[in-house]
Amino acid sequence: MPKQSSRFACRVCGHETIKWMGRCPGCGEWNTLEEVIVPNGKAGSLRHSRPVVPQRITDIPAQLDIRMPSGIGELDRVLGGGLVPGSLVLLGGDPGIGKSTLLLQVSEALARRGRTVLYVSAEESAAQLRLRSERLGAGDPGIYVVAETDVTVAVQAVDTLRPDCVIVDSIQTVYHPDVPASPGSISQVRECAGLLFKLAKGTGVAAILVGHVTKDGNLAGPRLLEHMVDTVLYFEGERHHAYRMIRAVKNRFGSTNELAIFEMAGDGLREVANPSELLLSERRIQAPGSAVVAAMEGSRPILLEVQALVAPSHFGAPRRMATGADYNRLCLMIAVLERRMGLRLQDADAYLNVAGGVKIEEPAVDLGMALALASSYRDRPLRAGDIYVGEVGLTGEVRSVARLEQRIREAEKLGFARCVAPARSLEGWTYTGRIEVAGVRTLAEALELAL
Repeated sequence: MPKQSSRFACRVCGHETIKWMGRCPGCGEWNTLEEVIVPNGKAGSLRHSRPVVPQRITDIPAQLDIRMPSGIGELDRVLGGGLVPGSLVLLGGDPGIGKSTLLLQVSEALARRGRTVLYVSAEESAAQLRLRSERLGAGDPGIYVVAETDVTVAVQAVDTLRPDCVIVDSIQTVYHPDVPASPGSISQVRECAGLLFKLAKGTGVAAILVGHVTKDGNLAGPRLLEHMVDTVLYFEGERHHAYRMIRAVKNRFGSTNELAIFEMAGDGLREVANPSELLLSERRIQAPGSAVVAAMEGSRPILLEVQALVAPSHFGAPRRMATGADYNRLCLMIAVLERRMGLRLQDADAYLNVAGGVKIEEPAVDLGMALALASSYRDRPLRAGDIYVGEVGLTGEVRSVARLEQRIREAEKLGFARCVAPARSLEGWTYTGRIEVAGVRTLAEALELAL
């Protein structure tokens, strides 16, 4: 048996030291160093079994249309068109958010298209997975199941079956028998992910790994895990809301700005083809403090309702709270309204909420946030049928935004009568649709039009 040595690795940045420290020298975080067992004689070897001949990049044959559609349009949108053979995808999310449900539905969709799927279940038994599949209506014979926590057994199953796609649920619960550490540790996660990485690149199978997240919302395990995979997807959503969203924070084969929206139902996750209509379906018309904004999530415009509530404060320091929006942007809008518009908000509590459980950080929703706060402060509803787009600066100016035409077309499709947008974005361009487009240069002009 080979000798082994121990090192200490940071679970945040992966920095390694030969002794434990309270603070990581690499990233500066406290209490993040964990012991890692390293077999001697294996690491750092630079020998090659065969000579490597460099190729000109122009001599490498181009592979076109190699993507494998998953059968779920919203997921394909985030992936950039589908799964790429030989790629490694990491899907993370809170417990119970629907990761396993989604992947079982993906397995069913792939199997119906004639693909072979191997589902490695390290958290559920085969019988439990069968019960879930019956509830979701996923029973295609093209889905093969291995209920095993030993990653080497899963690799042998891939070599035997030669599937088109392999799903490992989850990377924190599988283990490598040659690594003397418990499942979920830095050593185990790194070794198992490395083995699956070599498997995907060597055989051309598309691999999807399920990852757990910490209480901070980050993927559990070493940061090396995110660097190793080709695509990192985050499954988001509030437990008490029916909507779920998938965002790509890393994608070597597509954009990282796309967003997929699903609705959780009794028979699984359903795609939301028109999220704007669904998110605005329960909006109360002519309510003070309510404004509709047009945000962009990748190439898709989404209309959202921003709700604000300004109430007298009964404490020395007024309270500020933002749900679904950036707290710092809320404080910035309050400061601009106080200084530039003369609204006395320093003695009032301010609450901001994006209806539907959606999180937005785009500056183009600043105008809607500011007008919703002013509407609630004056207890007067904004003009019915209006939608607001624009970034608000510290001097009270309304700055231009990108892709204004796409936002306006989405608003026109849902029956809005007028779009209040930055005048700078309208210079040299005239919209020919049915919706009226009003250009504003300052927040004061926008407030006068809206109220």
